[in-house]
Amino acid sequence: MNRMSRPAIDPAIASGGAATRDGQPISYSRAPASDLAPWIARLYVSEVDAPADYQLSCGIFSDAAMLRIQLRGEWTADTADGQRQMGRAALYFGPQTRRMPITVKGSFTSVGLSFRAGACHALGGLKLDTLCDRLAPLEKLGMCDEEWMGLLREGGSPEEWCTAMEEAMRRMIARSGAAPPDPATASVEAAAFTNPEITVARLAQQCGTEQRKLERLIRRDFGIPPKQVLRRARALDMASHLRGVADHEEAEALALRYYDQSHLIREFTALFGMSPRQFVDSPQPLMTLSLETRQARRLELIARIAPGDIKPWQ
Repeated sequence: MNRMSRPAIDPAIASGGAATRDGQPISYSRAPASDLAPWIARLYVSEVDAPADYQLSCGIFSDAAMLRIQLRGEWTADTADGQRQMGRAALYFGPQTRRMPITVKGSFTSVGLSFRAGACHALGGLKLDTLCDRLAPLEKLGMCDEEWMGLLREGGSPEEWCTAMEEAMRRMIARSGAAPPDPATASVEAAAFTNPEITVARLAQQCGTEQRKLERLIRRDFGIPPKQVLRRARALDMASHLRGVADHEEAEALALRYYDQSHLIREFTALFGMSPRQFVDSPQPLMTLSLETRQARRLELIARIAPGDIKPWQ
């Protein structure tokens, strides 16, 4: 399937700051320092200006557990535990199994990091199957809310904020004395980026472990079974393509992951709550910010771009 059309944008927030060629805002994001690579997948800073009384209705879909520090905006999230409202706050977001509806009023700034698969279990003994599609206080992971809110000096640059978060993570890892996540978990995480069409049996064989043992490990570290991990990865890659934040040269390969158009529509609608056409034709600023950050990491991991390179959608 070729790219359907230019994705719709929200003119109220589409100007200013970094943006795609289509005019969609994108985050400042980068890979972590090498010593933190087993623990952190990505650091990001998203800053978007909008009229004070403007309310944005959108959604996010992250395959990773996230630490999110909301500095501006009045946020509402529809979680597995019901609707949550927040202003300035530092929160732990479990990974999402499907699109999480989000609304935000006014300008917003969100700063945070995504955890590597298995990192939350290694650091705090968390089992992600109890936290999918949920929000939790940072204390759930042994973090101090006040410490993390105080990291971000007012007027600091995105890079200064990312560096401050890295230093806080180093202190946390040192206090915990935790060993890095299981190598098998890292292998599955890599497969979700490089070859999400792989069978679970083949994945277990590559990891050198029994399939049932791998399934238990993945449910603990990803929150869902391995088949769902791979299914979600395929859908997120396709969503990135549809929103114009993917390498267009991969378009045909991404489409061939689905048997036909009806298979794509069925899978996409189940996870995003709308058809691919609706996804393209409706502004998706929050979703695009999330997808773009993930796709930047993916392209670096599969060596299609080098860290810090201009991305294909810029």
